[in-house]
Amino acid sequence: MPGVGDRIWSVPVDRHVRFDALHNFRDLGGYRTADGRRIRPGRLYRTDSLGKLAPGTPDWSRFLSLGITTVIDLRHDWEADRSGRIPRDDSFTYHNLSIEHRPYNQAALAPEVDPGPYLAERYMEVAEDGAKEIRAALELVTESAESNTPLAFHCASGKDRTGELAALILSLLGVDEPTVIEDFSLTELATPALLEDWQNRNEGKSPNWLGFGRAPESVMRLFLKSLKAKYGSVEGYVTQALGMDAESVSQTLRENLLEPTPTTWQPLTFRKATPEDAETLVRLRDSLALWMLARGIDQWKPSEKDATHFKTRMSEGEVWLAHSGDHLCGAYELWWTDEAAWGPRPGDAGYIHRLMTTPHLAPPNAGRELLRHAESRIRDAARPYARLDCLSTNPRLRTYYESAGYTVVGEQPEKDGGLGSPYAVTLLEKRLS
Repeated sequence: MPGVGDRIWSVPVDRHVRFDALHNFRDLGGYRTADGRRIRPGRLYRTDSLGKLAPGTPDWSRFLSLGITTVIDLRHDWEADRSGRIPRDDSFTYHNLSIEHRPYNQAALAPEVDPGPYLAERYMEVAEDGAKEIRAALELVTESAESNTPLAFHCASGKDRTGELAALILSLLGVDEPTVIEDFSLTELATPALLEDWQNRNEGKSPNWLGFGRAPESVMRLFLKSLKAKYGSVEGYVTQALGMDAESVSQTLRENLLEPTPTTWQPLTFRKATPEDAETLVRLRDSLALWMLARGIDQWKPSEKDATHFKTRMSEGEVWLAHSGDHLCGAYELWWTDEAAWGPRPGDAGYIHRLMTTPHLAPPNAGRELLRHAESRIRDAARPYARLDCLSTNPRLRTYYESAGYTVVGEQPEKDGGLGSPYAVTLLEKRLS
């Protein structure tokens, strides 16, 4: 099922920088701000422990090629000593600023304890206990911004302490709260690899605490709610708890780290997906699910569709990828039958599913271009109708498709999408000229 305009089915697939040893290394560039600008790519990176890097490896060369001149390690000093620090190099300065003063024992939690409220409370402790170190970290970020040099910050898994500092920086840059929450939750894409690393370090055992490596959106949502309840805003926290001039910090960051949103884009190019693209499509969809959850849209969940799903769709229909230059900007599935939603029908239509675009990276109106391409494929098959469905509880989505020329022709109250529980969808179709 596609989403609301070019925004609901959106995923920052290219935000992750690929490493062998690192699983959560991300560029914060490309996020848009309320005033219509965006964060410059290649200036701010958040990651899991850089202590996993080793000189002489492709990972090390890849890291050095980014031109990072400042590294902030948010772990305890004993933790960094035990697990390893980033190797020394003259190209960057290293700062160990442990913002966490009270180690917490998540492993001791009872299975019924919801990790969301628990972690949000710990984040508030860190925000207040580590005020001195957080201030120092923000000063380094500001200095890096002013000197036009890239900076990276990390903790162990790049989730909790890293996520907290990232939320403060993004908020000061003017990124809206749903995107701040989305950025936090993207660690979910790295959870399986982080879990595998833990098991490799612990003789194949599994961690005994709930939600290891997880970053549910509820954690950051609750933390920001608590921070605002006490300080009024992120800026209020920076002023009152950190003793900084929040307005000045914000202005400096915005002047040096933001740029106008591009007005020209390379045109979209399309290619048919192959089985080798299946994992990319899974990651695209999972990221979209996190995008939706961060915005309170309870529709897709991560891990609902695996590589086998997309390979099946390729064999029984078509799956297409859209790129702008080297960047993946979207994808869609084209089915030739859809009895679950539409019942038995003659071969007079193509059925469009999982129309996905990347709002942080895709050109404007990419969703419409994907629709037009799908419609062209249906015409080429000599079928007169394009059909699709959307959740009946999503009126914005229905409006989007109506604005693209689709007409509501019915409701299916109990569609079985193969996820275990039926749901109601609105049926829409478009007569193709």
